[in-house]
Amino acid sequence: MHNAALAELAQEDPQFRDWTYYKFDVVPDDLQEALATFHRKQFRGLNLTVPHKILAAKWVEIGEKEVELTEACNTLLWTPNGYQGFNTDLYGMTTAIETEFEIQLQDRQVILLGAGGAARAAAVACAKAGVKSLTLANRTVSKLETIKNVLQKVAACPAIDTCSLKEPLPNISENLLIINATSLGLDPEDPTPADLRKLPPSTLVFDMIYNPAKTKLLKEAESMGMKVANGLAMLAYQGERSLKIWTQKPPSAQTMFNAAQAGLNLS
Repeated sequence: MHNAALAELAQEDPQFRDWTYYKFDVVPDDLQEALATFHRKQFRGLNLTVPHKILAAKWVEIGEKEVELTEACNTLLWTPNGYQGFNTDLYGMTTAIETEFEIQLQDRQVILLGAGGAARAAAVACAKAGVKSLTLANRTVSKLETIKNVLQKVAACPAIDTCSLKEPLPNISENLLIINATSLGLDPEDPTPADLRKLPPSTLVFDMIYNPAKTKLLKEAESMGMKVANGLAMLAYQGERSLKIWTQKPPSAQTMFNAAQAGLNLS
């Protein structure tokens, strides 16, 4: 995905002809030493995934407020004194939802599924976008308190409610958006994370999972006449912002989306 965008940038700017995006497998116990090695070898930037994005946030300079709120950074930028940390997941999710559904997030009432790191980032993104209301949903409702406490630090935070995933989701609006930030759906044998039966067909359902392309949740939503989207566009948009941070150039999100789709054989 990144290399496809870099190839395009290189056609306009020769400095990017030698830029390459690599994958490294680093176990969590070795991450701090690995970051020091990458910095010493002057790797311009790094992307991190779970659990590394949470660990690294403790060791790098905070590059933006979103890192403080989510306590996670998925993008690092080289500076002479060390890496700066950014979180491009928020931009990725917000842009993906607004583009895929052709809506403004601020016009929606949102039910967010999950209580982990992905849900925390999604909740901050929704709050910063100014959604009309935000309902946090999880099987264990008490686990949502951490996210509620984080959202209190967001300026102009919307009304926050909670509900249990042990019951059907509440029909709170005809202008409803469901966001799945759980991992349920990665395995074909997984149950759906939520019961959609009480919701109107106007409900929009966004699943952060992109492989498989259609989880059970999305298939059920479609069978009820709801519009759905998976997380592949989010992957592309967060990658676009990461690459822009490193190159200071505007890469093509569409090129990155197409490359990701081809890489996953989803085209």
